[in-house]
Amino acid sequence: MQTDALPPDAAALPSIDEAARNRLVIGLLLVSGFTVILNETIMGVALPRLMVAFDVTAGAAQWLTTAFLLTMAVVIPITGFLLQRFHTRTVFLMAMSLFSTGTLVCALAPGLHPLIFGRIVQASGTAMMMPLLMTTVMTLVTPEKRGQVMGNISIVISVAPAIGPTISGVILNLLDWRWMFWLVLPIALTALALGYAFLVNVTTPRKTPLDVISVPLSAVGFGTLVYGLSAIGEHGGDGAGIPPWLPIAVGAVVLAVFVARQLKLGPQGRALLDLRTFRHRIFTVGVVIMGFAMMALFGMIILLPLYLQDVRGLEPVQAGLMLLPGGLIMGLLAPFVGRLFDRHGARKLVIPGTVAISGALWTMATFGLNTPLPVVLGAHVLLSVGFAFLFTPMFTSTLGALPKDLYSYGSAVLGTVQQVAGAAGIALFVSIMSITIGAEMARDTGALAATATGLSRAFLCGAGITMLMIVAGFFVRRPADQMPGAAAH
Repeated sequence: MQTDALPPDAAALPSIDEAARNRLVIGLLLVSGFTVILNETIMGVALPRLMVAFDVTAGAAQWLTTAFLLTMAVVIPITGFLLQRFHTRTVFLMAMSLFSTGTLVCALAPGLHPLIFGRIVQASGTAMMMPLLMTTVMTLVTPEKRGQVMGNISIVISVAPAIGPTISGVILNLLDWRWMFWLVLPIALTALALGYAFLVNVTTPRKTPLDVISVPLSAVGFGTLVYGLSAIGEHGGDGAGIPPWLPIAVGAVVLAVFVARQLKLGPQGRALLDLRTFRHRIFTVGVVIMGFAMMALFGMIILLPLYLQDVRGLEPVQAGLMLLPGGLIMGLLAPFVGRLFDRHGARKLVIPGTVAISGALWTMATFGLNTPLPVVLGAHVLLSVGFAFLFTPMFTSTLGALPKDLYSYGSAVLGTVQQVAGAAGIALFVSIMSITIGAEMARDTGALAATATGLSRAFLCGAGITMLMIVAGFFVRRPADQMPGAAAH
């Protein structure tokens, strides 16, 4: 990146050269991103403890996760506009301030409703952080080195949610549930302080107009869609309360209006979420693959702990520790995969990655009452290796296919698809599991065997989705500016 392309205040640290400054900026964003994304899945194994602490039902406690997902789905589409309009430092301070405030509210919450409010504030900051991180990396890092840096981002996006249940299981085994927030708060405040002291602006804002009609359309459309999908996941399609199809239908209609408006405003430079990103074939293929991947990942994050605890009788901390090796391997492989991408491109990594993910889920579809735990551990490790080979190439190629002025919108689109696909994966897998359990129980199958069969069918659905990922992987291409010597890979 050329120095004269930076805003005047980018020289705020004259003793640090440009490369060192860029490493400082990206390092701060990586640590902060890992901290905030970790909280997306940290509540899962804590729900039974919170149900007892607040004397509430499972449906009420589930709002701690649902509210987080809803807020992410509403805020992420707006971050494309925020990143166009405001400086890097301003958006970072806003994101970490919201996250830190929400974490403090959660730690002090006297009841369920204040805790849900704190989760909403947390999610508002989290939603800003990931598009900020990816947009900044795409701006600062040269195309030939993006794979290695994106490998570090893959650690944040994939490993943090994967090890969230492990960390919360260990904390809950030793301490009160509030320590899930007290332990995170000083890390968040330290990142905020370091950002305030050292983070410099590395992008130049432009006065993008805010379309006031698009904001409520986005909020209602994405919010109701994720709510409906989450309702299916919470109730297993049992029809309790508002029928889940109703908010899904409303969300789909409103989103159709939102998309039409964005397509109209995009060429005028007035879109809240510029969908001209989909004119780039590499970006579109990447978004499709990432959507399938997030369905499989979030479905697994829900199903595998259920299998380990409800079928195999493991304690939460034991189940969390069973999932830890896969998360660690995913993190260790990510930088290595990034370097491979810089040398060989995307497709040579994505196809083996999708095959590994598919093999792992087909293996999980065979899990039963007496499956050896080493086989369970091996399947999860294989799944983690597959995701490690998938995420870094796909993030790098998908965003790298866009012109620089669309980086922020591309990051927001990718983040939004991840949230919606994750909610859809959870809804689909949990519904299949619940329906199968109900059918098995009606045939007088024992509860344990019925649960095992339900989980097996859900894993089988995930395995089917991975076949679509494998096919899509053959359409992956590397952006021309990321090819060594501009040669085909």
